[in-house]
Amino acid sequence: MEPLLAGHPKSCSVLEAFAQCEQLARTHYENFTVVSWLLPPDKRKHLYAIYAFCRFVDDLGDELHRDRLHLLDLWHQDLLRCYQTTPLHPYMIALQETIYTFSIPIHPFLKLLEANRMDQTQKRYLTYKDLEYYCQHSANPVGHLVLYVLGYRDDHRQRLSDYTCTALQLTNFWQDVSRDMDMGRIYIPLEDMERFGYCQEELLGRVVNEPFRHLMAFEVDRTFELFRQGLKLVDMVDNRLKLDITLFSLGGMRILKAIERQNYDVLSRRPTLSKGAKLSLILSTMVKLWIKRRV
Repeated sequence: MEPLLAGHPKSCSVLEAFAQCEQLARTHYENFTVVSWLLPPDKRKHLYAIYAFCRFVDDLGDELHRDRLHLLDLWHQDLLRCYQTTPLHPYMIALQETIYTFSIPIHPFLKLLEANRMDQTQKRYLTYKDLEYYCQHSANPVGHLVLYVLGYRDDHRQRLSDYTCTALQLTNFWQDVSRDMDMGRIYIPLEDMERFGYCQEELLGRVVNEPFRHLMAFEVDRTFELFRQGLKLVDMVDNRLKLDITLFSLGGMRILKAIERQNYDVLSRRPTLSKGAKLSLILSTMVKLWIKRRV
């Protein structure tokens, strides 16, 4: 057995497994807190378990210098054990409890695995539709999993969640154009580059010119519209979830605004939000939602 899945069934207790998931979530940087402290306490541990699954899949697909496809296959096998028998890895032991508690189907997890397999073989995206297909596997399943845990299983809410999750994924792409190129990946659709008269050779050379600025402005505007569509979900969920959806959406939109302020030059400097800007966003959003509930 690979060290990745070393151990035996019940190698740790469910309680210990959830504690490891929480530790992982609390020690990794994200744009905003992974699980809001406003969420019901009985849901938090399950969201930590989902986060641990997603984080570990990403690490297998991006950071380990080994046979990544083989490691993803091993992780896939342990996921199947969650539905058939007893998993080996602590994260999976916790996840199995979450799956049973909320009757979560396997397909969102399978899609996340497939997205990371795609990352090993597909380094360019010809059309925006191709990129959307990737987002349907890499980002949208996360929203569905969170909705399952919070008690929402309908297609309509899932579709609205898809707008937000796709927008967040695209925002990350536009924020990390240089980082992704360092890994050999270009997520800007090639058809869009051709439309604005900007070629791959210029991108690989980190050339920032007017065609590149127009190209990024187009991508940013398209992503803004996805966020706007996704915000319709806010009025269809519990008050505690409203804050999280709003924060993730507005946080992503603030990154897009930061790209605009840099005149769309994401190659010279990575656009980010300061800690002060994040805190300001959290406080202002809480106040606005509180006022809205009082009106």
